[in-house]
Amino acid sequence: MANALRMQACLAAFLLGLWLAPGLPALAADPCPLLRAQQSAPDAATRIAAVACEEHQTWYRPFIGGDGGLAGSVVREAEAARLANGQPAWLRVTDYWRGSGLLWQVMQRSGATDCVHASEQSGAPACRSFVIDTPWSAAFVSWVMRRAALPGFRASASHVDYVRDAYRNPEGSAYRIADPRAARPSRGDLLCYVRVPGRSYGFGGLATLLSADGGGLGMHCDIVVSAGEGSERTARLVGGNVLDGVTMRMLPLTAGGHFEDLPLRQDAGPACSPDAPAACNANRQDWAALLQLRPQAELARLAPPPPMQGPSMTPVAPRCCVYCVVGGGIPRCPADAPQPPADGLQPVR
Repeated sequence: MANALRMQACLAAFLLGLWLAPGLPALAADPCPLLRAQQSAPDAATRIAAVACEEHQTWYRPFIGGDGGLAGSVVREAEAARLANGQPAWLRVTDYWRGSGLLWQVMQRSGATDCVHASEQSGAPACRSFVIDTPWSAAFVSWVMRRAALPGFRASASHVDYVRDAYRNPEGSAYRIADPRAARPSRGDLLCYVRVPGRSYGFGGLATLLSADGGGLGMHCDIVVSAGEGSERTARLVGGNVLDGVTMRMLPLTAGGHFEDLPLRQDAGPACSPDAPAACNANRQDWAALLQLRPQAELARLAPPPPMQGPSMTPVAPRCCVYCVVGGGIPRCPADAPQPPADGLQPVR
Protein backbone atom coordinates (compact mmCIF):
# COMPACT_ATOMS: atom_id res chain seq x y z
CA MET A 1 0.00 0.00 0.00
CA ALA A 2 2.78 2.42 0.95
CA ASN A 3 4.66 1.63 -2.25
CA ALA A 4 1.53 2.30 -4.31
CA LEU A 5 1.02 5.66 -2.63
CA ARG A 6 4.65 6.61 -3.23
CA MET A 7 4.32 5.67 -6.91
CA GLN A 8 1.16 7.79 -7.25
CA ALA A 9 2.93 10.74 -5.60
CA CYS A 10 5.92 10.38 -7.90
CA LEU A 11 3.67 10.23 -10.96
CA ALA A 12 1.78 13.35 -9.87
CA ALA A 13 5.04 15.21 -9.31
CA PHE A 14 6.33 14.09 -12.70
CA LEU A 15 3.19 15.32 -14.50
CA LEU A 16 3.27 18.61 -12.60
CA GLY A 17 6.89 19.07 -13.58
CA LEU A 18 6.05 18.50 -17.23
CA TRP A 19 3.23 21.05 -17.03
CA LEU A 20 5.48 23.68 -15.43
CA ALA A 21 8.54 22.92 -17.52
CA PRO A 22 9.78 25.93 -19.51
CA GLY A 23 9.14 25.80 -23.21
CA LEU A 24 6.14 23.49 -22.95
CA PRO A 25 2.62 24.77 -23.66
CA ALA A 26 0.36 25.38 -20.67
CA LEU A 27 -2.88 23.50 -20.31
CA ALA A 28 -5.80 25.17 -22.07
CA ALA A 29 -7.82 27.44 -19.81
CA ASP A 30 -11.07 29.34 -20.12
CA PRO A 31 -10.14 33.03 -20.58
CA CYS A 32 -13.51 34.29 -19.36
CA PRO A 33 -12.84 34.42 -15.60
CA LEU A 34 -10.13 37.01 -16.28
CA LEU A 35 -11.72 38.70 -19.28
CA ARG A 36 -15.01 39.42 -17.52
CA ALA A 37 -13.32 42.12 -15.42
CA GLN A 38 -12.21 44.11 -18.50
CA GLN A 39 -15.55 45.59 -19.56
CA SER A 40 -14.07 49.11 -19.42
CA ALA A 41 -11.06 48.28 -21.60
CA PRO A 42 -10.03 50.98 -24.08
CA ASP A 43 -10.38 48.68 -27.10
CA ALA A 44 -13.76 47.50 -28.33
CA ALA A 45 -12.66 43.90 -28.98
CA THR A 46 -11.79 43.36 -25.32
CA ARG A 47 -14.97 45.06 -24.13
CA ILE A 48 -17.10 42.85 -26.38
CA ALA A 49 -15.39 39.68 -25.17
CA ALA A 50 -15.58 40.83 -21.54
CA VAL A 51 -19.34 41.45 -21.67
CA ALA A 52 -19.98 38.12 -23.42
CA CYS A 53 -17.77 36.34 -20.89
CA GLU A 54 -19.58 37.94 -17.97
CA GLU A 55 -22.87 36.57 -19.27
CA HIS A 56 -21.38 33.12 -19.87
CA GLN A 57 -20.20 33.05 -16.27
CA THR A 58 -23.64 34.20 -15.15
CA TRP A 59 -25.21 31.17 -16.89
CA TYR A 60 -22.85 28.77 -15.08
CA ARG A 61 -20.53 28.24 -18.04
CA PRO A 62 -22.26 25.67 -20.29
CA PHE A 63 -20.18 24.77 -23.34
CA ILE A 64 -20.02 22.78 -26.55
CA GLY A 65 -16.70 20.98 -26.81
CA GLY A 66 -14.58 20.53 -29.88
CA ASP A 67 -16.36 17.23 -30.52
CA GLY A 68 -19.73 18.99 -30.71
CA GLY A 69 -21.05 17.63 -27.42
CA LEU A 70 -22.86 19.77 -24.81
CA ALA A 71 -21.57 19.88 -21.24
CA GLY A 72 -22.28 21.81 -18.07
CA SER A 73 -25.80 23.03 -18.82
CA VAL A 74 -27.42 24.01 -15.50
CA VAL A 75 -30.20 26.55 -16.13
CA ARG A 76 -32.54 26.97 -19.12
CA GLU A 77 -34.09 30.15 -20.51
CA ALA A 78 -37.66 29.59 -19.27
CA GLU A 79 -36.79 28.68 -15.71
CA ALA A 80 -37.30 30.71 -12.57
CA ALA A 81 -34.11 29.09 -11.25
CA ARG A 82 -31.53 31.74 -10.43
CA LEU A 83 -28.42 32.48 -12.39
CA ALA A 84 -25.10 33.21 -10.75
CA ASN A 85 -26.08 36.88 -10.41
CA GLY A 86 -29.21 35.92 -8.44
CA GLN A 87 -31.61 36.75 -11.29
CA PRO A 88 -34.19 34.29 -12.68
CA ALA A 89 -33.10 32.99 -16.07
CA TRP A 90 -36.24 34.13 -17.91
CA LEU A 91 -35.87 37.67 -16.57
CA ARG A 92 -32.27 37.86 -17.75
CA VAL A 93 -33.40 37.05 -21.27
CA THR A 94 -36.01 39.79 -20.94
CA ASP A 95 -33.21 42.19 -20.07
CA TYR A 96 -31.44 41.32 -23.32
CA TRP A 97 -34.54 42.39 -25.25
CA ARG A 98 -35.02 45.56 -23.22
CA GLY A 99 -31.38 46.61 -22.92
CA SER A 100 -30.73 46.18 -26.63
CA GLY A 101 -33.73 48.36 -27.47
CA LEU A 102 -35.19 45.59 -29.63
CA LEU A 103 -38.36 44.75 -27.74
CA TRP A 104 -40.34 47.09 -30.00
CA GLN A 105 -39.27 45.09 -33.06
CA VAL A 106 -41.18 42.07 -31.78
CA MET A 107 -44.14 43.73 -30.07
CA GLN A 108 -46.56 41.79 -32.28
CA ARG A 109 -45.52 38.55 -30.58
CA SER A 110 -47.70 37.23 -27.80
CA GLY A 111 -46.49 38.29 -24.37
CA ALA A 112 -44.02 40.92 -25.57
CA THR A 113 -45.93 43.84 -24.09
CA ASP A 114 -45.85 42.15 -20.68
CA CYS A 115 -42.04 42.16 -20.86
CA VAL A 116 -41.76 45.96 -20.99
CA HIS A 117 -41.95 46.30 -17.21
CA ALA A 118 -41.69 42.65 -16.15
CA SER A 119 -40.01 41.94 -12.84
CA GLU A 120 -39.47 39.03 -10.51
CA GLN A 121 -42.25 40.34 -8.28
CA SER A 122 -44.77 40.57 -11.10
CA GLY A 123 -44.16 37.02 -12.27
CA ALA A 124 -45.30 37.99 -15.79
CA PRO A 125 -46.31 34.54 -17.09
CA ALA A 126 -47.09 35.99 -20.54
CA CYS A 127 -43.59 37.45 -20.71
CA ARG A 128 -42.12 34.08 -19.79
CA SER A 129 -44.06 32.54 -22.66
CA PHE A 130 -42.60 35.19 -24.97
CA VAL A 131 -39.10 34.25 -23.79
CA ILE A 132 -39.75 30.60 -24.60
CA ASP A 133 -41.39 31.16 -27.99
CA THR A 134 -39.14 33.93 -29.36
CA PRO A 135 -35.56 33.09 -30.37
CA TRP A 136 -33.26 35.61 -28.67
CA SER A 137 -29.72 34.97 -29.91
CA ALA A 138 -29.65 38.13 -32.07
CA ALA A 139 -31.05 40.15 -29.17
CA PHE A 140 -28.20 38.78 -27.04
CA VAL A 141 -25.54 39.78 -29.58
CA SER A 142 -27.13 43.23 -29.92
CA TRP A 143 -27.25 43.62 -26.13
CA VAL A 144 -23.55 42.71 -25.84
CA MET A 145 -22.58 45.19 -28.56
CA ARG A 146 -24.61 47.98 -27.00
CA ARG A 147 -23.25 47.31 -23.53
CA ALA A 148 -19.73 47.24 -24.96
CA ALA A 149 -20.45 50.64 -26.59
CA LEU A 150 -19.49 49.42 -30.06
CA PRO A 151 -19.77 52.20 -32.67
CA GLY A 152 -21.27 51.46 -36.07
CA PHE A 153 -23.32 48.44 -35.01
CA ARG A 154 -27.02 48.43 -35.89
CA ALA A 155 -28.88 46.28 -33.39
CA SER A 156 -31.43 43.88 -34.81
CA ALA A 157 -33.58 40.96 -33.74
CA SER A 158 -32.34 39.15 -36.86
CA HIS A 159 -28.67 38.24 -37.36
CA VAL A 160 -28.88 38.62 -41.12
CA ASP A 161 -29.40 42.38 -40.74
CA TYR A 162 -25.93 43.10 -39.37
CA VAL A 163 -24.40 40.48 -41.68
CA ARG A 164 -26.00 42.40 -44.54
CA ASP A 165 -24.70 45.70 -43.12
CA ALA A 166 -21.15 44.33 -43.13
CA TYR A 167 -21.58 43.12 -46.74
CA ARG A 168 -23.28 46.16 -48.25
CA ASN A 169 -21.89 48.98 -46.13
CA PRO A 170 -18.41 47.94 -44.95
CA GLU A 171 -17.30 51.55 -44.38
CA GLY A 172 -20.25 52.36 -42.15
CA SER A 173 -20.39 49.06 -40.26
CA ALA A 174 -18.29 47.97 -37.31
CA TYR A 175 -17.63 44.72 -39.19
CA ARG A 176 -16.33 43.49 -42.51
CA ILE A 177 -17.50 40.16 -43.89
CA ALA A 178 -15.12 37.34 -44.79
CA ASP A 179 -15.15 33.65 -45.66
CA PRO A 180 -14.72 31.78 -42.34
CA ARG A 181 -12.65 29.11 -44.07
CA ALA A 182 -10.15 31.63 -45.41
CA ALA A 183 -9.94 34.35 -42.73
CA ARG A 184 -8.41 34.24 -39.26
CA PRO A 185 -10.78 34.88 -36.35
CA SER A 186 -9.90 37.40 -33.65
CA ARG A 187 -11.42 38.53 -30.40
CA GLY A 188 -14.60 40.54 -30.95
CA ASP A 189 -15.44 38.89 -34.30
CA LEU A 190 -18.74 37.15 -35.08
CA LEU A 191 -18.89 33.65 -36.59
CA CYS A 192 -22.23 33.01 -38.29
CA TYR A 193 -24.11 30.13 -39.86
CA VAL A 194 -27.31 29.86 -41.90
CA ARG A 195 -30.30 27.99 -40.44
CA VAL A 196 -32.21 26.78 -43.48
CA PRO A 197 -33.20 23.10 -43.31
CA GLY A 198 -32.22 21.04 -46.30
CA ARG A 199 -30.02 23.67 -47.94
CA SER A 200 -26.44 24.79 -47.37
CA TYR A 201 -25.38 28.27 -48.45
CA GLY A 202 -21.74 28.59 -47.47
CA PHE A 203 -19.96 31.90 -47.98
CA GLY A 204 -20.61 32.04 -51.73
CA GLY A 205 -24.31 31.29 -51.47
CA LEU A 206 -24.78 33.82 -48.67
CA ALA A 207 -22.93 36.52 -50.64
CA THR A 208 -25.18 35.88 -53.64
CA LEU A 209 -28.29 36.25 -51.50
CA LEU A 210 -27.05 39.40 -49.75
CA SER A 211 -26.26 41.09 -53.06
CA ALA A 212 -29.60 40.15 -54.61
CA ASP A 213 -32.28 41.11 -52.10
CA GLY A 214 -33.06 42.51 -48.68
CA GLY A 215 -35.19 39.66 -47.40
CA GLY A 216 -34.87 37.76 -44.17
CA LEU A 217 -32.82 34.63 -43.62
CA GLY A 218 -32.58 32.41 -40.59
CA MET A 219 -29.05 32.78 -39.16
CA HIS A 220 -27.13 32.52 -35.91
CA CYS A 221 -23.93 34.27 -34.81
CA ASP A 222 -21.53 33.60 -31.92
CA ILE A 223 -19.06 36.12 -30.46
CA VAL A 224 -15.37 35.21 -30.56
CA VAL A 225 -13.93 35.80 -27.07
CA SER A 226 -10.53 34.22 -27.72
CA ALA A 227 -8.77 32.80 -30.75
CA GLY A 228 -5.59 30.90 -30.05
CA GLU A 229 -4.02 33.31 -27.58
CA GLY A 230 -0.64 32.04 -26.42
CA SER A 231 -0.04 28.43 -27.38
CA GLU A 232 -3.67 27.32 -27.32
CA ARG A 233 -5.03 26.23 -30.69
CA THR A 234 -8.69 26.68 -29.80
CA ALA A 235 -11.18 29.42 -30.61
CA ARG A 236 -13.77 30.06 -27.91
CA LEU A 237 -17.04 31.71 -28.84
CA VAL A 238 -20.07 32.72 -26.77
CA GLY A 239 -23.61 32.77 -28.10
CA GLY A 240 -27.08 33.38 -26.69
CA ASN A 241 -30.03 31.00 -27.06
CA VAL A 242 -27.59 28.20 -27.74
CA LEU A 243 -29.29 25.14 -26.23
CA ASP A 244 -31.49 27.47 -24.16
CA GLY A 245 -28.71 29.44 -22.50
CA VAL A 246 -25.60 31.55 -22.99
CA THR A 247 -23.16 28.88 -24.10
CA MET A 248 -19.49 28.73 -25.08
CA ARG A 249 -18.48 26.94 -28.27
CA MET A 250 -14.97 25.56 -28.73
CA LEU A 251 -13.54 25.15 -32.23
CA PRO A 252 -10.01 23.95 -33.11
CA LEU A 253 -7.56 26.21 -34.92
CA THR A 254 -4.62 25.47 -37.19
CA ALA A 255 -1.09 26.48 -36.26
CA GLY A 256 -1.66 29.54 -38.46
CA GLY A 257 -4.74 30.64 -36.50
CA HIS A 258 -7.44 29.65 -39.03
CA PHE A 259 -10.41 27.46 -38.20
CA GLU A 260 -9.37 23.86 -38.64
CA ASP A 261 -11.90 21.96 -40.73
CA LEU A 262 -15.06 23.75 -39.65
CA PRO A 263 -17.59 20.91 -39.43
CA LEU A 264 -20.19 21.21 -42.17
CA ARG A 265 -23.85 20.40 -41.72
CA GLN A 266 -24.82 17.29 -43.63
CA ASP A 267 -27.94 17.84 -45.75
CA ALA A 268 -27.96 14.16 -46.69
CA GLY A 269 -27.30 11.09 -44.63
CA PRO A 270 -28.63 9.97 -41.25
CA ALA A 271 -30.01 12.48 -38.77
CA CYS A 272 -28.73 12.69 -35.21
CA SER A 273 -30.31 9.86 -33.21
CA PRO A 274 -29.33 7.04 -30.84
CA ASP A 275 -28.94 4.92 -33.98
CA ALA A 276 -26.50 7.41 -35.55
CA PRO A 277 -24.53 9.06 -32.72
CA ALA A 278 -21.75 10.02 -35.14
CA ALA A 279 -24.21 12.45 -36.77
CA CYS A 280 -24.70 14.30 -33.47
CA ASN A 281 -22.41 17.32 -33.45
CA ALA A 282 -23.65 20.76 -32.34
CA ASN A 283 -20.68 22.36 -34.14
CA ARG A 284 -21.73 20.94 -37.51
CA GLN A 285 -23.45 23.91 -39.12
CA ASP A 286 -23.67 25.79 -42.41
CA TRP A 287 -20.86 28.19 -41.46
CA ALA A 288 -21.21 31.03 -43.94
CA ALA A 289 -19.63 34.24 -42.62
CA LEU A 290 -16.96 35.59 -40.33
CA LEU A 291 -17.65 39.20 -39.40
CA GLN A 292 -14.27 40.72 -38.61
CA LEU A 293 -14.18 43.67 -36.23
CA ARG A 294 -12.60 46.75 -37.75
CA PRO A 295 -9.45 48.23 -36.16
CA GLN A 296 -9.95 50.54 -33.20
CA ALA A 297 -8.87 53.64 -35.13
CA GLU A 298 -11.52 52.97 -37.79
CA LEU A 299 -14.22 52.24 -35.21
CA ALA A 300 -13.59 55.64 -33.64
CA ARG A 301 -14.82 57.31 -36.84
CA LEU A 302 -18.17 55.52 -36.86
CA ALA A 303 -21.49 56.60 -35.39
CA PRO A 304 -21.61 56.19 -31.61
CA PRO A 305 -23.98 53.57 -30.20
CA PRO A 306 -27.24 54.53 -28.49
CA PRO A 307 -27.37 54.17 -24.69
CA MET A 308 -28.50 50.99 -22.99
CA GLN A 309 -32.12 50.73 -21.94
CA GLY A 310 -33.19 49.27 -18.63
CA PRO A 311 -36.35 47.73 -17.18
CA SER A 312 -37.26 51.01 -15.51
CA MET A 313 -37.07 52.93 -18.79
CA THR A 314 -39.89 53.26 -21.28
CA PRO A 315 -38.69 51.84 -24.61
CA VAL A 316 -38.39 54.36 -27.42
CA ALA A 317 -40.84 53.51 -30.19
CA PRO A 318 -39.26 52.96 -33.62
CA ARG A 319 -39.82 55.41 -36.47
CA CYS A 320 -41.06 52.56 -38.67
CA CYS A 321 -41.90 48.90 -38.23
CA VAL A 322 -41.16 45.66 -40.08
CA TYR A 323 -43.68 43.53 -38.18
CA CYS A 324 -46.45 46.11 -37.93
CA VAL A 325 -49.38 45.88 -35.57
CA VAL A 326 -52.66 46.99 -37.12
CA GLY A 327 -53.74 50.24 -35.50
CA GLY A 328 -50.35 50.73 -33.84
CA GLY A 329 -49.80 54.11 -35.49
CA ILE A 330 -46.27 53.27 -36.69
CA PRO A 331 -45.63 53.39 -40.48
CA ARG A 332 -44.14 50.40 -42.26
CA CYS A 333 -40.44 50.58 -43.05
CA PRO A 334 -39.38 51.23 -46.68
CA ALA A 335 -39.17 48.34 -49.11
CA ASP A 336 -35.38 48.13 -48.84
CA ALA A 337 -35.57 47.56 -45.09
CA PRO A 338 -35.34 43.95 -43.79
CA GLN A 339 -38.58 42.06 -44.41
CA PRO A 340 -39.88 38.67 -43.27
CA PRO A 341 -38.50 35.85 -45.44
CA ALA A 342 -40.77 34.48 -48.13
CA ASP A 343 -40.20 30.86 -47.07
CA GLY A 344 -41.91 31.40 -43.74
CA LEU A 345 -38.75 31.18 -41.63
CA GLN A 346 -38.78 33.54 -38.69
CA PRO A 347 -35.83 35.92 -39.06
CA VAL A 348 -35.73 36.55 -35.32
CA ARG A 349 -32.98 34.50 -33.78
